[in-house]
Amino acid sequence: MMTYTWLDGAEARQQLTSLSDLLQACVADGASIGFTDAQDRAVIERIWQDRAALLSSGQNELLVAWQPDAVVGCVMIHAASMPNGRHRAEISKLLVHPRARRQGIARQLMQQAETRTQALGKRLLVLDTRSGNVASLLYRSFGWQTAGSIPAYAESVTGELEATTVMFKPLAVSLDQGLA
Repeated sequence: MMTYTWLDGAEARQQLTSLSDLLQACVADGASIGFTDAQDRAVIERIWQDRAALLSSGQNELLVAWQPDAVVGCVMIHAASMPNGRHRAEISKLLVHPRARRQGIARQLMQQAETRTQALGKRLLVLDTRSGNVASLLYRSFGWQTAGSIPAYAESVTGELEATTVMFKPLAVSLDQGLA
């Protein structure tokens, strides 16, 4: 049975090993999520420690997908902090463990992340993904639009420079959240 839980900073710190295992497995499988060496566990753990601090500050939100024995997926929402961007947030670290893919986990994570972001009063979501990545099909199925592509944006685990596609999605705003 799959369950989904929003974690705060303290809970994320408690799950540091599980979150690091997830990230490490995705990088080892070739995911383009900021890392080029799946074996650099110290860097992977430091990233999750940093993310846990952002969760504690209220700047980020982290949704985790659990199967009975392990964390199998996650997605993070990063709220823009500058005054001119308080209406938007970024989706990052949408991860599904390679052994748990094709079960609708990424779809459920994105759906809940979009709902949560809208409840936070955000009106625009942004993300970037490796150009040509299968994940872009998921995003498009949710109504995301392509803003453009940046060539040679990120180094892959094989050392190749790859393009990234920048995407966005306007969110509907309920009347009680205001239109300003």
